[in-house]
This record gives sequence, structure tokens and C-alpha cells, in this order.
Amino acid sequence: MRRFSQVDVFTDDAEAGWGNPVAVVHDAEGLDDAAMARFAAWTNLSETTFVLPPTVDGADYRLRIFTPQTELPFAGHPTLGSASAWLAAGGVPAGQHVVQECGAGLVRVRREEGRLAFAAPPLLRSGPVDADLQARLRRGLGLVEDDVVDAAWTDNGPGWVSLLLRDAATVLAARPDRGVLEGLFVGLAGPHPAGSEVALEVRGLALGAGVDEDPVTGSLNAALAQWLQPLGHLPGTYVAAQGTALGRRGRVHVRREGDDVWVAGGTLVAVRGTVDL
Repeated sequence: MRRFSQVDVFTDDAEAGWGNPVAVVHDAEGLDDAAMARFAAWTNLSETTFVLPPTVDGADYRLRIFTPQTELPFAGHPTLGSASAWLAAGGVPAGQHVVQECGAGLVRVRREEGRLAFAAPPLLRSGPVDADLQARLRRGLGLVEDDVVDAAWTDNGPGWVSLLLRDAATVLAARPDRGVLEGLFVGLAGPHPAGSEVALEVRGLALGAGVDEDPVTGSLNAALAQWLQPLGHLPGTYVAAQGTALGRRGRVHVRREGDDVWVAGGTLVAVRGTVDL
């Protein structure tokens, strides 16, 4: 039997069900790839993680991250949810930050105003999106050319290609077509009117991982900040909403500090128990 937690992530509410859940298997030594993949498919959550002893100096633990179909080198809400579960289970960081080892390298996690925040890893791919792919994205989302302000690769592990749309309403009105978008990781972002509770509306379509729409996506929000803040589309500190289209109230708190982008969210350990794997 292994310790097990389920954590609601990117929620500022006091009860579970408004953010994005992640399943966390503690003490995962001895599990092979097939067992991890099988359990992740069974949970049927966007991600399931497995906590292992670190293999590099400076890390507090090693994390493997699985979707129902594949393994990811990095993902944001599993990073925060797993750190929360590890701390709640008695984990003590060796230094100032919790340091997670994963496929993307070492990721720092800190406490920030009652939430947990991770320092965004560097983008693996950035830059413009070719015209053919942009046309495919518009077709697969029911958009016209005037709906799109800009497009860029924002890949920090999962493979995101992102569109900045003219406003939040356009983001929420998009109607994804799985047949057209199959195999892609698509990020959508659009500004809310000035004075709104949140600055940005975000949607993450992770069809390449077998997830039609992820409720709240830390890796995408990190990559959007890395793309849009230097262009002046977003302030240095802001809050993004995600999950609205799915009936969730996800809130992602983003802060730029020098070269670092910190992505924070509330975490709530909703389930504790054991699992027989």
C-alpha cells in the first residue's frame, strides 16, 4: 500500500471542486512505467503524479507526471499539487524553496501569500506560428482572422501553441473541433475589460495528451506570461481566470520578478488515503 493524495489546485475557494484536481502517489519507488501509465489512465484526471527520491543534488524529490495517454516532462498544476501533498505528508525542504526534479530539470516552489508558486522553466520553443497552422487553429476553434491578435509557440514541455484573441468573450465563445485539433496542445488567451476582477481569460486544450480541455493549466499560464509580458500585453503582476467554460473558478496569480515568472495558486488536499499498486 502506498500513500495517496488528491489535491485541488488553482482554487481560492475553501472547498474542493473549483480548481483542477491532481492525483499524487507518494512513495512510488518500485513502480515501473507501465504501472504508472495504467494508474494514470484509471484515475482519468488530466494528470497523475508519482513522488520518488531525487537523483540529482539540490532536489527534495523527483516527480513523474502522467496524463491518461502520455508522460509529460513538466506541468504546472501537478507541480503545485504534488508539492502541497508532499508538504502535508511531512516533507521538509532542504533549503529556502521546495526543489522538484522532473523531466524539465529543477523547478523551485515557494509559499506566496498563502498559496504555492513555481518559478516557470524556460521555453523550449518560441516564435511565430506558420500560416497553415494558424489557419488550422482558426478552423478548429470556429474563429475568423480578425479574432486573432497574435500567435506564438509557447512550449515549455507539453508543446503549447498559443493564440492571443481580441478579448475574453472571444476565448469563451471558441468551439474546439477535436477532429481538426487532434494531437495539438492549444492555448487561448484574451483580456478582460479594464477594472475586471481578473486580467486574462485562458483556455488550455491538451488534445495531444488525451485531454479535450484542461480545467486550469499552470504550464500554459507560465508560458503565456513569458510570451505576452515582454510585449506589453500583460502587467508584471496579474490574475488569470481559467476553467470558466467548464464551470470551474480557477485563479492563477502571476508575478514577474526580474527574469523569473512565478505562477501561484491555492491548493487544497481534498483526499488522503492509500492505494494498492
